[in-house]
Amino acid sequence: MKKLLLVLIIGTLFSIGAVSAQGGFGQRVTMEERVKRITSKLDSAFKLDTQRLSAVDTALKVLFKAQDAKRQEMMSGGGMPDRELMMAEMKKFSDAQDAIIEAVLSKEEFGIWKEKIQPSMRPRGMGGPGGPGGGQFRERNNQ
Repeated sequence: MKKLLLVLIIGTLFSIGAVSAQGGFGQRVTMEERVKRITSKLDSAFKLDTQRLSAVDTALKVLFKAQDAKRQEMMSGGGMPDRELMMAEMKKFSDAQDAIIEAVLSKEEFGIWKEKIQPSMRPRGMGGPGGPGGGQFRERNNQ
């Protein structure tokens, strides 16, 4: 009985450690981390000058604060908000983010951003491509 309890405790600790190493229990990325991730991708891909990079940084911070406030407002009703309404609201923020980035890039650069860079920044489903269950969400959407 003691061995079974010991194995159970070790298994639980191992599981908690594995989940924590993968980023925790679904913790949201902070606004600053989201902005930094986007601006660093823009800078590495297009070598933006500090003025344009600063403008994107400031505009994205304002946008993400508004997005977080809207999400919080929609979730504060107690139950789950209407999925369609939530998706429509988040689409508005996504379009605004595109407009901010489009304002500092050329037409060709923005095309590269939309086609190649932005899709690579999206979270992957269940293990990512090549992993267990990898790519399953992408395949369903393309059918």
